[in-house]
Amino acid sequence: MPAVASEAACSSARETPTLGPIMQLCLLLLLLFALCGARPSAAARSLSLRGSWRIRSGNGSLELPGEVPGCVHNALFQRNLIQDPYYRFNDLNYRWISLDNWTYSKEFQIPFDISGWQKVNLVFEGVDTVAKVLLNNVLIGKTNNMFKRYSFDITQVVRPRNSIELHFQSPVLYAEQQSRAHTRYEVPPNCPPNVQKGECHVNFIRKEQCSFSWDWGPSFPTQGIWKDVRIEAYNICHLDYFAFSPVYDNHAQGWNLEIESSFDVVSSKPVSGQAIVEIPKLQTQQTYSIELQPGERIVKLFVKINKNITVETWWPHGHGSQTGYNMTILFKLNKGLNIKKSAKVYFRTVELIQEPIEGSPGLSFYFKINRVPIFLKGSNWIPADSFQDRVTSDLLATLLQSAVDANMNALRVWGGGIYERDEFYELCDELGIMVWQDFMFACALYPTDQDFMDSVRTEVAHQIRRLKSHPSIIVWSGNNENEAALMMNWYGIDFRHLHTYIKDYVTLYVKNIREVVLAGDKTRPFITSSPTNGAKSVAEGWLSANPYDKHFGDVHFYDYTSNCWDWNIFPKARFASEYGYQSWPSFSTLEKVSSKEDWSYKSRFSLHRQHHENGNNEMLLQAGLHFKLPQSTDPLRAFKDTIYLTQVMQAQCVKTETEFYRRSRSEIVDGEGHTMGALYWQLNDIWPAPSWASLEYGGKWKMLHYFARHFFAPLLPVGFEDKGVFFVYGVSDLHSDHSVTLTVRVHTWSSLEPLCSRGTGRLVMKAGEAVLLYQEQVSELLRRCGNCTRQSCVVSFYLSANSKLSSPTNYHFLSSLKEAVGLRKAHITAIISQQEDTFVFDLETSAVAPFVWLDVGSVPGRFSDNGFLMTEKTRTILFYPWRPTSKSELEQSFHVTSLTDIY
Repeated sequence: MPAVASEAACSSARETPTLGPIMQLCLLLLLLFALCGARPSAAARSLSLRGSWRIRSGNGSLELPGEVPGCVHNALFQRNLIQDPYYRFNDLNYRWISLDNWTYSKEFQIPFDISGWQKVNLVFEGVDTVAKVLLNNVLIGKTNNMFKRYSFDITQVVRPRNSIELHFQSPVLYAEQQSRAHTRYEVPPNCPPNVQKGECHVNFIRKEQCSFSWDWGPSFPTQGIWKDVRIEAYNICHLDYFAFSPVYDNHAQGWNLEIESSFDVVSSKPVSGQAIVEIPKLQTQQTYSIELQPGERIVKLFVKINKNITVETWWPHGHGSQTGYNMTILFKLNKGLNIKKSAKVYFRTVELIQEPIEGSPGLSFYFKINRVPIFLKGSNWIPADSFQDRVTSDLLATLLQSAVDANMNALRVWGGGIYERDEFYELCDELGIMVWQDFMFACALYPTDQDFMDSVRTEVAHQIRRLKSHPSIIVWSGNNENEAALMMNWYGIDFRHLHTYIKDYVTLYVKNIREVVLAGDKTRPFITSSPTNGAKSVAEGWLSANPYDKHFGDVHFYDYTSNCWDWNIFPKARFASEYGYQSWPSFSTLEKVSSKEDWSYKSRFSLHRQHHENGNNEMLLQAGLHFKLPQSTDPLRAFKDTIYLTQVMQAQCVKTETEFYRRSRSEIVDGEGHTMGALYWQLNDIWPAPSWASLEYGGKWKMLHYFARHFFAPLLPVGFEDKGVFFVYGVSDLHSDHSVTLTVRVHTWSSLEPLCSRGTGRLVMKAGEAVLLYQEQVSELLRRCGNCTRQSCVVSFYLSANSKLSSPTNYHFLSSLKEAVGLRKAHITAIISQQEDTFVFDLETSAVAPFVWLDVGSVPGRFSDNGFLMTEKTRTILFYPWRPTSKSELEQSFHVTSLTDIY
């Protein structure tokens, strides 16, 4: 019981001196019990308002229960009032939902006596997006930013029984109103391209930008309470948040921890006491005296980590362990108030190195983790669903584990989506995935009026506090492509008005976002945009005349019409943070959201699902450069074969481009090179549709993802041709030198026996480098191997260091496969057996088979390899299921395709 309650009981007892001792004692006890009910025994109480709410449409014609966290679309779907929003054309059919103004309401009781608390707050971790909040018919606040945390003081309004309502405004109509009210000048773009079938003016609302549509996603501008909501009641003081940053002191050669805690002190007098920080495994315990004055107060603690204990640092995947340490912080305050928090602390340093390179104009652009240069291998992350309440913990774990399983060490959280939930970053910490974190601004110019700026500043400050303790986040980036959009004039701005937009850009990203970032987190770099020229953009007033300069910063590169097998088309840039090619997801993924009439490549559905202008034709044109297009007269067979071929094309294109970036890490050619990052676009899908993703909606691996497992391998041979010479580079992400042997084999398409094989002597593969290991004239290679032509033969090669260390087997095509001579239809069989939780597929082929694709339909899981070139008669592949399955289910679902099956 708090001391004040004891004092009240004593003084009340002293007011009854005429009563007998027994009566006095009875009354004293009764009063004590009564006051225990009136005054809380704890320093704070919390009541979650998650769970069932009521939802009603604007005119009241529709009312239904809905879950919180959640959104209107999913509530309607779960009550069978609408179909799956992803089914066929429902993104258009259900446009009415986002154009209506919905109301969320709930009645609830406070399960404790509310009158005894000095402060009661209503806290929303996330509201999507524009709403008026009423408690007991009193307007207590408004929301207009999906990315902010809202806390409303309801001390004077809350009662034992309460009703709460959130009156939402259509985000589409709100964005339009805000745009119309901005009368001084246009803030483009007004609307997305027609092919995206989206809504307009998304840049005027602080909401997930891709929810109004994107070139890979639908328009579903949701409404709802998308994160946690609760009531917090407290006396004396309350801990609003605490965050921390590990900092390495170069001078003292030791680690420190900077801890920041924010308190709301509601006591009329100062609150004093101690803060005790403990990290047991580091034998670190420190005690601090603190005094909190009434009001909002921030306490900063500086913890010196015991220098006698070796601190194990956090490393990206493939470079070391992800050691974390359990920390507790206990605030022992007067009046018997104890507040305890626990967290996991990781120690690592990050630097963004931009310095001159010998033999090259410009500056480097690469990251050092714990003083070691790291090549970033990975992809770009988009929201895993249009409806965040459908994203489960299992799905997040599957997608992120799949990234690691493909030898990735980095993901860029793209700026047109959301700041991901805490669980996402915790998984990245544990898995060793470095995160390039964009702020949520993408492919648009933005207003800079005071209300918008104030909202953005609060948003950024909140996200910095929430996320800065995660070692996985290595860089903050202000936006996606907005420097390029402005300086390359994507929106046809009148040159006379350019200075206005430049001023707005600097106001938003430099004078506001950058300022808030630097105030809240000095432990990691900040760049204004991606792509950017980095230090050169800064020197040019934060905007470069050519943000795609290959000698500075990062680049985004897309070219769908040039021959993707020709490495000369790719930029030898410092860092490639976006690049890619589209493909279609597997038939088993599409089947769930389509009907029979949709199952052809030129159906209305196939055209509707493609949100990238001319995307379906571009895929066929690129595929047609090297492959014969499917020729089946059966429409369904032709559709499935075309899906397969788009995945082959995508995998081969991204492989060629990524291998080019990886082999460019250590060399300068014609002033270009030292590439230190390859993040292809994109990792995951938001819905089942054609896109650049390597993981389909739900997590199924496309062929590209299996290829990524190879082309991101820590030890990799890369083969390519230049002017008739065949070269093999060795690429190493390892931390030590290794003695390796390179084996080069030549196979004919017509035989399962290799035509010839050559092994080099022992070669030194330097740590963290890409070096030339082998070169030979193609004509000499073909002559040496006997009866061989470019059209009849294929080259494979691999590196071996010892029994434990070897590279994947790579290959190089000497001609387009549509010109291949001797390629026969392969009859491939599989015998499936079970070994504990894993299934073994023993394959046998009658002929050399390119792009062998094993598919088990909708059975969730992944293979140990897929999409491979089968040059031997037998091969064993493992299948790792993500849920319990059986041999019989796999046998019924199994289908194998190789390239000649589609002719």
